Amino acid sequence: MKQSMDRLIIVAITPPILEKGLVWFEQHKQRIEKASSPFWQRNTLTLRKDQKITMSEVVRTLYDFGYQKYQDIELPGEFSQTGGILNVFPVNSEFALKIEFLGNTVETIYKTSKLNPDPQKPLNKVIYNEGARRKEPQSDLSKLKPGDFVVHLDHGIGLFAGKSQTVALNSQTLEQDTSYIIEYAGGDKLIVPENVSYKLSPYLGFSNPTIYRLGGNLWHKTKKRVNQDIIKTAKELLRIYARREVATRPPYDKDSDMTAQLEQGFEFQETADQAIAIDKVMKDLDKNIPMDRLICGDVGFGKTEVALRAAARSVFSGKQTAIIAPTTILAWQHFNTFKSRLEKFPVRIELLTRIQKNAAQKEIVSRLKSGNVDLVIGTHRILQKDVGFKNLGLLIIDEEQRFGVKQKEKLKSFRSELDVLSLSATPIPRTLYFSMSGLKDISNIQTPPQNRLPIHTFVMPKSKSIVKKAIQKELERHGQVYYLHNRVATIESARKRIGELGLGEVKISVGHAKLPENHLISIIQDFRDKKTDILVATTIIENGLDLSNVNTLIVEDATRLGLSQAHQLRGRIGRGDKQAYAYFLYSPKKLTDIAKRRLKTLKEYQGLGDGYQIAMRDLEIRGAGNILGREQHGSINKVGLNLYCQMLNEAVERLKTENL
Repeated sequence: MKQSMDRLIIVAITPPILEKGLVWFEQHKQRIEKASSPFWQRNTLTLRKDQKITMSEVVRTLYDFGYQKYQDIELPGEFSQTGGILNVFPVNSEFALKIEFLGNTVETIYKTSKLNPDPQKPLNKVIYNEGARRKEPQSDLSKLKPGDFVVHLDHGIGLFAGKSQTVALNSQTLEQDTSYIIEYAGGDKLIVPENVSYKLSPYLGFSNPTIYRLGGNLWHKTKKRVNQDIIKTAKELLRIYARREVATRPPYDKDSDMTAQLEQGFEFQETADQAIAIDKVMKDLDKNIPMDRLICGDVGFGKTEVALRAAARSVFSGKQTAIIAPTTILAWQHFNTFKSRLEKFPVRIELLTRIQKNAAQKEIVSRLKSGNVDLVIGTHRILQKDVGFKNLGLLIIDEEQRFGVKQKEKLKSFRSELDVLSLSATPIPRTLYFSMSGLKDISNIQTPPQNRLPIHTFVMPKSKSIVKKAIQKELERHGQVYYLHNRVATIESARKRIGELGLGEVKISVGHAKLPENHLISIIQDFRDKKTDILVATTIIENGLDLSNVNTLIVEDATRLGLSQAHQLRGRIGRGDKQAYAYFLYSPKKLTDIAKRRLKTLKEYQGLGDGYQIAMRDLEIRGAGNILGREQHGSINKVGLNLYCQMLNEAVERLKTENL
């Protein structure tokens, strides 16, 4: 029988609070309720039965308090929402709680069966333990630097001018308060105390925004216009994902002996995030509703293994699986990986691309339709009208951000009850994650594989001696080298220059997108088989190549690359347990101020998982554009990505409540 409550207190996740344990909160419960200090006032939320408050207000406060949203809550500091029901696990509670809303009123509050795993432990040891899915929090404002654009919820976009510190005497003790200084047009300044800093967020957009004036009404008009566009987007999102709620299919077969053998064949130890992602996918396949999950992770962090486990379970359950990749090289790479891992099992695997002979393509298509192919890996060729399946169960889309909306809808139109697993190297912004997680299942893989070493990154002027030493150092340990020259017209001259460095009998190959695809694959295959030592290539190596013996990257003109692209390229090396080296070279005479800042950032962020920091503007924005659609770019520009996603989340929740 449910145990109801008349009131509850939810406390924020802050360092002083996390140092305490649940027992401490039980002992000081009454003191916290009656506390009048600014700290407890801004870090507690009290909810009572019959209280007038909207669910969106409570959710926004939970976000501000550092709580994270999941489909199912497991640990203190998490919450979930379905319709008019909010499940939350306060960090100061022994139980998770279910809060039912009737319109804008708290109708009931119940304790659930979810228990705090260890009431004696400090909370930071509970919610950030080794196997937990939660990451240590980082303030969105902590990385602000003077001159950065920021968005104030009430006053609009301004420039961050720094922080101010004040010391005041409060109850015979000295308290230090921090405030944020924001500059607006006309020289106006706004002082934002830290206890209301939740109204501030870094501005993320596609171009430099308009700086507003304080006291005007332009900002409110802008938010109103953006909100009208957001409502349209929210309705479309709900329409798309509502289809998933009504479709059903039988659960996949439970784990078999073959599944256990496959897991044992994985030569690495799963990371915590990777294990959680695999577990979530398996639980999705246990259900009777189709899966639609997006796996996001930095390059080389193990997304492919998640996909392989899902594909294997689909095939072992007697269903066909299709994997689609944006390029022939990536499809070919996957074909080799999956074929190698599944060679001991009765799985019929085929590669389907347009470079194969027509007769071979027709034969594979015919076998797909008759059910004589279990797993097909291919490119856009899979989307053509002649391709059909007898019993397609799972569709895996790699590099999901490279496919357009129409292409993805075409993929999902194969069957309404199709399970879809998407993979993307584009990090999902925290705010976008919150907006989408109630509609689409998202798993982030942010922990690097064990024994993976940070890539030593060198940013320096072009020099023949540097290139020669870098190549010699790699060849001496029997490794291979990527040499990036991103101009097809002069790439042969780059190969000639390397050949004239006096490296001895070194074997050099050249690869670029204008070569016939079957010839290009042959070149990559020879490089993979270590028949060549150096691959001089364009940015075709950016996606898909996973060669553990290649641990030196030399970029001839790094100023021609964006930060995100440079980071993606750097992720092509260091795939094993050897130390890898990346050399980003430039011509001092052509070095602009923008290029200097890019190269400085690239050198500063060379740790594992630093792709999120490197690509804050580029990849986050691109991720938003691909998930939400390019037509949303204008609205995102006007208010910034963080506020846009917050407004979108509120619109989605409001529409879901109205449709109950």
